[in-house]
Order: sequence, then structure tokens, then C-alpha cells
Amino acid sequence: MNQDDNSNKIGVVAATLMVAGNMMGSGVFMLPANLAAIGGVAVFGWIVTCIGAIALALTFAKLSSIDPAAGGPYAYTRQAFGDYMGYQTNLIYWLANVIGNVGLAVVGIGYLISFFPALKNPFAFALAQICVIWLFAYANMIGPKLVGRIQSVTTTLALIPIIGTAILGWFWFDGKTYMDAWNVTGKSTVSAIGMTLNFTLWAFIGVESASVSAGVVKNPKKNVPIATIGGVILAAVCYILSSSVIMGMIPNHALANSSAPFADAARLAFGEIAGNGVAICAALGCLGSLAGWTLLVGQSAKAAADDGLFGNVFARTNSKGVPSAGLAIVAGIMTIQVLATMSPSASQQFGKIASIAVILTLLPYIYSSISIKVLGYGKLSPKDYNKSCIIGLIAAVYSMAALVTSNGNQTRWSLIFVIATIVFFSGAVTRKHELEELHETPGGFSPRWVRYTSLAITILTLVGTFWYSVGIDKNMELKHRTNITTTTQAPDKVGSTTTQSVSIDN
Repeated sequence: MNQDDNSNKIGVVAATLMVAGNMMGSGVFMLPANLAAIGGVAVFGWIVTCIGAIALALTFAKLSSIDPAAGGPYAYTRQAFGDYMGYQTNLIYWLANVIGNVGLAVVGIGYLISFFPALKNPFAFALAQICVIWLFAYANMIGPKLVGRIQSVTTTLALIPIIGTAILGWFWFDGKTYMDAWNVTGKSTVSAIGMTLNFTLWAFIGVESASVSAGVVKNPKKNVPIATIGGVILAAVCYILSSSVIMGMIPNHALANSSAPFADAARLAFGEIAGNGVAICAALGCLGSLAGWTLLVGQSAKAAADDGLFGNVFARTNSKGVPSAGLAIVAGIMTIQVLATMSPSASQQFGKIASIAVILTLLPYIYSSISIKVLGYGKLSPKDYNKSCIIGLIAAVYSMAALVTSNGNQTRWSLIFVIATIVFFSGAVTRKHELEELHETPGGFSPRWVRYTSLAITILTLVGTFWYSVGIDKNMELKHRTNITTTTQAPDKVGSTTTQSVSIDN
């Protein structure tokens, strides 16, 4: 019986590849452009982040083994530190994912700029982002299963440019180009490395789910930690190699202003066709991830509403069981974020969004890392408990270091929002009491007009993007046919003339 069970389980190599595959994706596509503002010294930031990501992954793996049914930073923090801390964690973790989704839209549309140059204009670029945001909100309202299948394909496509660049790009690597921009911050090496932590951690967001389930791995006590460490390292190697090689291929100034660094690198090495192919893979990968994550944040808000933590509007579903009203609210928040972060270039806008999302994510990471000391007490052997506490401390120290070295203004406003969550929590507590007193359960039906409104916004922003692009790009101006009168000499009669009306395009 045990032999049959083991025959259906995977070994350490397959588990390692599973961890790396689940982690790698669209998060890295704009990072070379952001890291160009720091320089080649960012490679040390990658190494520090890799250590922090491993500590985080091992901590979440241990928390999952202590209570497999708990699931996620929200549950761990709530069990360790109480209802308010759990509520705060759930709210800021959810908002971080919503904001992070906007980053996927920025990267996905950014890689399409080479096909549609008018998108270089910040307003046209913003309209295009809003269009895809509402498009995927609408798509999830009518067919979430299809969106899930599409995402599985596009995620695979996203790996092609990352792995291909990490392996083949070194044939075009120029050491002088790389070293000329070793540290362009004007600050010390330590300060420059600190500046990279916020950006490099973006590529590892989701590391909390990297640990594979013990139920599908042979000898899980031994192999799960190995697979977790190996998977994070494998993903980190691909990230470091691909981002570093691009810094040695494209001059620093050009890279910092690039909206599609992986495509630009492929174009430099293999020509226009290869560059366009990479751009398509990257765009599809990012937009496919956006489609899946849009539904995920909608469903997570519904789960919170079902528990009485979020407003009842998030719990209402349509005929397909999808929280369409919640998805519309998510799309609305993302729209506001797009407009609030409009920047001269895609890389600058992505940098703002990634920084805010990482800052908000770091707090749940810190809480969860510390919670291992509370939740592991009495449930782990003394040796295992001490080791887990040390790893959790490393994860917490790394997360705090990344928070301290983040943008000061963004960190200040993010922490002000965190403090304000006590107001939202009081409302959630009141609502739970009201539900208990009235013996009501959250939920209800979401009206059809929500779906139709989402479709209308999608169409309007698509039309707006097109017409605005036509208006700002001379090469895309609409041409009207006009009549111009010309006088020519008739060939059969000397001295005679004829008048001809010729239609030409203006």
C-alpha cells in the first residue's frame, strides 16, 4: 500500500522544478530597466534577496506543516497575534495584490509599445492599461474557467524569454558596458545594494506559496526543505543571469528608459523578428497572469466578506458564482492606481507600483516570520523549534531591511494606511455583530448591470486609446480624400487644355 502511494509521489528533483516553476513568471520583465538606475552592483542585491527569500520560503513551509489547514499570512498572524492583526494582514495583503496586478498591466502593455509606438504617450499608455484591466474583469465575470486555461499557457510562454536570455545572452555580453555602470547612484556600495532590495523582492513575491505540499512528495520531511531551497535558488539564478546579462548588452541610459528590456536585448542579438517574438511572449505572459490574479483578488475579497471582514458587496455573486461586484470594485481601484502612477515611461511607472506593492507585502511577511515563535511553541521539538525561530528571524530581519531601504515617502503613506486599518476593523467588528443579531449570512446576487458596465468601460477605453493615439501620432493620422483640380494639356489638340479632378489622400 505504501509502495503504491509512493509510486504516485514525486522526488526531490521534480519537486525542486515545481517550486521554481511556480515562482518564476512575469515579475522580472521590467526589472532590468529599474535596476539600471542602480547599476551592476545590483547583483549583490539579488544575492541578499535570494537568502531572504529562502528564509521566507522555509518559514512558510514550517508554518504550513504546523497547521496545514491554516493557509496564508492572514491565518498565521491571526492565530499568533489576534483578530485585529489578522484583519490588518488580510487587508494590506489583499491591497498589495491589487496594486501588484497593475504592475502586470504596465509590463504587458509596455512590451507592446514596439508594435504600437503611440503608447509611448503616458495618457495613451494609461488608457490601454485601464482597457485590459476592465477586459479581464469582464472576462472573469463570464468565463473564469477559460481564463484559467489561458493563464496556464501564457505562464509557460513567459518563461521562454527569461531562460533564453539567461543562457544565450552571454554571447553578446560586454564587460565594459556592464562595469561602466557598476554604481550610478552616487552613493556607497552598501546604500546601492539596499536600494535594490525592494525591486529584487518583487520577483519573489508569492514565495510564501513556493513550498510544495508534503502530500505529493516522497519523504517530505527531508525533501520539502531541499526542494524549497533548491527551487528558490534555481529561480534566483535565472533572475540574476538574465538581468545581469542585459545590463552588459544594453548601455545604461538606454536600458533605464526601455519599456521592454528583454525584447530589446533579443532584438540586439538576433534581430527584429526575435525581438518581436520575445515582446509577444512577455506581453502574453504578463497579461495572462493579470487575468488569473484579477479573479484571485476578487475571490479572496469574497472569502473575507463571507467571514464578515469585508463589505457584503464583495460577497455577492452572479449566476456563474463569480463575485462580479467585487471584481468591478477591484478594477476600479486598479484604475485609480493607474492614473495615480502615470509616468513619462513604463519603467518609471512600474517602479512606483512595484515599490508600493512590495512595501505592503513586507508587513505580512514580517508578521508571519515572527509568528513561527508563537505557533511552533510546544508543537516542534526543541531542536527544530530553535532552528525554525532562527530562520524566521533571518526572514524578518531581511524584510525589515527591505522596508527601511524602500522609498521614504511611499513607506510613510503606506504605514499611515496601516494605522488607519483600525478604523476599518471597528466597522468589520460591528458588521459581524449585526449579522449575528439578525441571523443573516453574507452574500446575495450581483446585478447584471455590473457586467454590462464593465464591458462598456472596456469598449470606451479601447476606443479612447485608439482615437487619442491617432491624434498624437502623425504616422497614424486619419487621411481624408479631397479633390484637387489640375490643368493638363490634351495630347490630341495643340494648345487646348482639359481640367481633371484628382482624388488624393491627405
